[in-house]
Amino acid sequence: SLEICRELPLPVPPAGEQTEIVRRVEQLFAFADQLEAKVTTAQARIDRLTQSILAKAFRGELVPQDPNDEPASLLLERIRAQRADAPKAKRGRKSA
Repeated sequence: SLEICRELPLPVPPAGEQTEIVRRVEQLFAFADQLEAKVTTAQARIDRLTQSILAKAFRGELVPQDPNDEPASLLLERIRAQRADAPKAKRGRKSA
């Protein structure tokens, strides 16, 4: 089997063409490395941006604050009062 493989003709391009092929492949690998670095940088920026947006959201900095809005504590107290005044729903037994 090895002898048969050795007897098969294997066309090889001229040295100049081989050099050009190697040059182009190396150029494409360099381009792929640049793209990979840009993707890594972009992913890191996205992670930082996501954290920054969440932090601003929890600090209430994403939208302008309206001084006329009622405080959350008053809103929560009003909701509690409404729930306390609402009639309780009766829970019936399921019939078999």
